[in-house]
Amino acid sequence: MAVAAEKRQPLAPDTAESAAAIGIDGVSARYGRGPAVIENISFDVKRGETFGLIGLNGAGKTTLIKIILGLMEASAGSVAVFGRESGDADGKAMTAYLPEKFEPPVFLSGFEFIRFSLELYRRPFDEKSVLAAADRLSLSREALGRRVNTYSKGMRQKLGLMGSWLTGCPLLILDEPMSGLDPRARVSVKDEISSCRKRGMTVFLSTHILSDMDELCDRIGIIHDRSLKFLGTPAALREKMKN
Repeated sequence: MAVAAEKRQPLAPDTAESAAAIGIDGVSARYGRGPAVIENISFDVKRGETFGLIGLNGAGKTTLIKIILGLMEASAGSVAVFGRESGDADGKAMTAYLPEKFEPPVFLSGFEFIRFSLELYRRPFDEKSVLAAADRLSLSREALGRRVNTYSKGMRQKLGLMGSWLTGCPLLILDEPMSGLDPRARVSVKDEISSCRKRGMTVFLSTHILSDMDELCDRIGIIHDRSLKFLGTPAALREKMKN
């Protein structure tokens, strides 16, 4: 979940107004000698906005996220996080990440996983805040005391979401955050994402479900057939679809 390479205090984002939360410039990627997975992708994610990346499964959303995080090199183009090169340690210290297939260490309890996540960013473990976040996701204190190997997929997803937003990082990257959640939990997650936005955090999330983006996002981008086909507000997309 956490991408910080070392235990360090998260830095404040660069104060230069020209530095977007995420800047993507002409990014292309391929695996080995195969065809391009994404090609010449360019857009910025503004500070404090909730940005949604939409595409069918296999469209290249996760590939682009890996490049943003510095987990994969682009074959062309560049990415910056708060004005810092993709993969830079300071950029990682400002980013919390929840992967699509989240698998926390099964030998830890829920409480232990949250404590571990916070320690990566040198954040204090405040049980009251943890329990409040868990309650919003209908995750009980008893469940947090159990080992993760007893959790269902939905419970693990809730734990990962908690571990991400409790870090207080200015940038959250959530890959298919609604995966495995029941309807009630989906509503709770949407409320929490909206709350993060109100606190000035930048949220970048991917999904293949358009309705999620319409409710949550200031702007959205659509990836299809390797390239960016749309960039704008949900309202602009609805208008485009009418025409």
